[in-house]
Amino acid sequence: MNPVKPARERIRFWLIAIVIVIIYVWSIQGIHFSSIKETAGEFTVAIFKGLFHPDWGYVYMPEGEDLLRGILDTLAIAILGTFISAVLCVPFAFWAATNMSVRKWISGSGKFVLTFIRTFPELVLAVMFIKAVGPGAYAGVLALGLHSIGMLGKLYSEAIENMDKGPTEALVACGANRLQMLWFAVIPQVLPEFFSFTLYRFEISVRSAAILGIVGAGGIGTPLIFALEARSWPRVGIIILGIIVTVTIIDYISSYLRKKLV
Repeated sequence: MNPVKPARERIRFWLIAIVIVIIYVWSIQGIHFSSIKETAGEFTVAIFKGLFHPDWGYVYMPEGEDLLRGILDTLAIAILGTFISAVLCVPFAFWAATNMSVRKWISGSGKFVLTFIRTFPELVLAVMFIKAVGPGAYAGVLALGLHSIGMLGKLYSEAIENMDKGPTEALVACGANRLQMLWFAVIPQVLPEFFSFTLYRFEISVRSAAILGIVGAGGIGTPLIFALEARSWPRVGIIILGIIVTVTIIDYISSYLRKKLV
């Protein structure tokens, strides 16, 4: 056994550990810790009381806005946003896939576009669309749809790059054109993964849609921010509980479907 190799591995390990420690120390130094307010304890107790004693009457209110309507609006925003992105990102995915382009700069430009789209968080896009189309669920759908194009396009392109090249090479050898190759060899291979990634993205979109309402983009986030501003902790508790239950159910169903697809 070569004793030089373990020594190099130890040196590399400690160098990486030192760099990580330096990064943590540098990041902590940028945080200015302020003193805890005297009323912090009272507010903490009030918040936990509200969370453990939720306002069950807010679950359904026939006369107006309630938890069920907010959850349904959130699901509708997530479904529409995911559907829009799942359709629009397909051309970007083929554009960014390296095995679908003759030259590297073509796929490289596609990857750059997808990276550029992913740069903007959903909240920033929601604020921009609120200025353009006004507050409400429409702005939330557009924000989720545009942001998800970047993420789904990246996942779709990786699925295309990792597919088996055997069927495509066989069709080319038989004289098939590019459209026939895509329809009979590429699409059947990547479609199950496309559906799986779409379901996974839908899970994330539900969580994101629950937050977009804070900036006025519809969904359950709108009554949540109103309850927080009014310090109505029992209502905050029931809204958070509703979000937890909804996300848990969707995660379970999505995981089951993804196992069946892939």
